[in-house]
Amino acid sequence: MRKKLLKGVIPVMIGILIALIPRPPGLELNAWIYFALFAAVIAGLVLEPLPAAAIGVIGVVAATVSGLVFPKPGDAIRWALSGFSNTVVWLIFTAFLFAYGYNKTGLGKRISLYFIKHLGGRTLGLAYAISLSDLALAPFMPSNTARGGGTIYPIISNIPPMYGSRPGDGTERKIGAYIMWNAFAVNCVTSSMFITALAPNLLVVSLAAAQKITLEWLPWFIGFAPVGLLLIGTVPIITYLIYPPEVKVSPEVPRWASEELGKLGKLSVKELVFLGGVVLALILWTIGSDYIDATATALLVVSIMLVAGIFEWRDILSNTAAWNVLVWFGTLVTLADGLARVGFVKYAAGEFTKLIGGLDPTVVLVLILLFYYFIHYAFASITAHVTAVFPVIITVLLTFFSQHPLLAAFAVAYTHGIMGVISPYATGPAPIFYGSGYIKGSDFWRLGFIYGLIYIIFLIAIGLPWLSVIY
Repeated sequence: MRKKLLKGVIPVMIGILIALIPRPPGLELNAWIYFALFAAVIAGLVLEPLPAAAIGVIGVVAATVSGLVFPKPGDAIRWALSGFSNTVVWLIFTAFLFAYGYNKTGLGKRISLYFIKHLGGRTLGLAYAISLSDLALAPFMPSNTARGGGTIYPIISNIPPMYGSRPGDGTERKIGAYIMWNAFAVNCVTSSMFITALAPNLLVVSLAAAQKITLEWLPWFIGFAPVGLLLIGTVPIITYLIYPPEVKVSPEVPRWASEELGKLGKLSVKELVFLGGVVLALILWTIGSDYIDATATALLVVSIMLVAGIFEWRDILSNTAAWNVLVWFGTLVTLADGLARVGFVKYAAGEFTKLIGGLDPTVVLVLILLFYYFIHYAFASITAHVTAVFPVIITVLLTFFSQHPLLAAFAVAYTHGIMGVISPYATGPAPIFYGSGYIKGSDFWRLGFIYGLIYIIFLIAIGLPWLSVIY
């Protein structure tokens, strides 16, 4: 209780201390007080004395009743609820239902076991099987925690004991440490590759839209594909070289995967219908955006699943993760919008621009990417990072890249998945793989820094030139 109370007091104190500091010249008082409230909410999201969605609700309510954004009560409440009419928020909600469908039908497990059966005869092949499993699931599972920690991890955790590799007894490096780190590192890459592979990616879409920048599914994938595909192809090899397993051959794994597939039986009708639904969504997201909105596509597929009996209405009602993320992101979109409405984003971006105004735009972009990427060590949530920093960063970049807004927006957006690799708390799956016990704490921090450097170097050296060509 003391620890929880302390976690609750710290955000409040941060907000009060900021509010008591004399406001910077040129910034209105209500904007400064709102920033203090916003900072308290971000601190709350990091420390989590309450669930994140609850903190978001409290922050919106406080801003509403205090009239910091709109002094008139009617305008204030309409603003407070505006996040729940945001189409991207509903896209996140429906994408979580897709993730639920993978687990309910068993298709996610089947896909992973299929790759392991055919590629798992050697430890390096097993790593590629895990990588391809994550890649196959990523377009439709916006929770990288559900994908990596809820689907991939429970399957691969059965493999190390087959070779006497167990946490805590000195046998971790036989095979367990290698496949666990590889699974985590690849999860971070796929989280950047697809707009629907990481919930904060969809938050970025909404925040970019506020700057009149439209980020769509297919352009997102095309922009990151050279970096993402190259990393997925090389991460297992890099890990094999710098964090090698002692066991190189794994003949038992394909047999085990084959047995598990046998237990699942043939593809069920529900699996086939669900697979057809996600393929339809993928087609409409990639080539149908001129005819149907992405959120409407997701809702259409969910409706088909309801009619086909893949989902029951009670499944949707009981999906607390989906409803939780709906409230969480609905409030965060509203709070981020408030930061722009009171003028704080414009002011902060202007001050930041003064510091770097004389530099070459390309140098500015690289410096901002490095700053934005490594400041994530201060955050335990990518969502909190995006909400707090992205609006200012994109506003600054648009002063240098007004003719190439997509280049600037995508460059920053692509950091959100890959930055999750840098620490044991940087993204949702990190504590799960860290907590497996296979990767020592010192190894996790060391590998996180090395892979963090590799990922951002790939993005800058390969991604930026590619983006400059296509955008």
